[in-house]
Amino acid sequence: MNLLPAIVQETAPSPDASIIWLHGLGASGYDFSPIVPELKLPEAMAIRFIFPHAPRIPVTINNHMVMPAWYDILEMEIDRKVDFEQLSQSTKAIARLIENECEKGIDSSRIIIAGFSQGGAVAYDVTLSCDVQLGGLLAMSTYFATEKVIQFSEANVSIPIEIQHGVNDPVVPEHLGKQAHDLLQSRGYATDYKTYPMEHGVCPEQIEDISAWFQEVLTT
Repeated sequence: MNLLPAIVQETAPSPDASIIWLHGLGASGYDFSPIVPELKLPEAMAIRFIFPHAPRIPVTINNHMVMPAWYDILEMEIDRKVDFEQLSQSTKAIARLIENECEKGIDSSRIIIAGFSQGGAVAYDVTLSCDVQLGGLLAMSTYFATEKVIQFSEANVSIPIEIQHGVNDPVVPEHLGKQAHDLLQSRGYATDYKTYPMEHGVCPEQIEDISAWFQEVLTT
């Protein structure tokens, strides 16, 4: 199986849960890997964290500069015209990571998909279209890029979905996070929505909330 390169961290031997965490545009798996100790998870929780690296591609809105990206962004508009074919390829690449974790003995219902910004758009797509039940979805400072084209799967209608956004975000305006929350709630998904007094990033209060959410999801 051809897998994306990734940073892998295990909080304890013999993990029984996995968290696949997708970075934003122009970043890499190293962007979020330092957050693991900051989560201060209980020692009894054995989790495999996977921080994959997006492929390097030309990005239209950045003057076609080659950089790590899950898909090309074609226009500088609020709702962002994106390359859906490339996004679909990234979704398939993350689906292969999910399959690989299952082959290693992790139950799919104990696999959480997390994504920040552009990585969050892929996280929405892979989680909500996945044909096996996953553990949950964490969407940070992101938007639901494929809301009009996605093939929703019944397998993940009931999973917990945590959406978090900065109220002063100049990159992905906060109303796009709320828009995704409202759409999913209207379709019967169990979404929770939190905002923070920040721009496009992650803050200490949010890290505490993420830790609490991971613990709630994986101990329920």
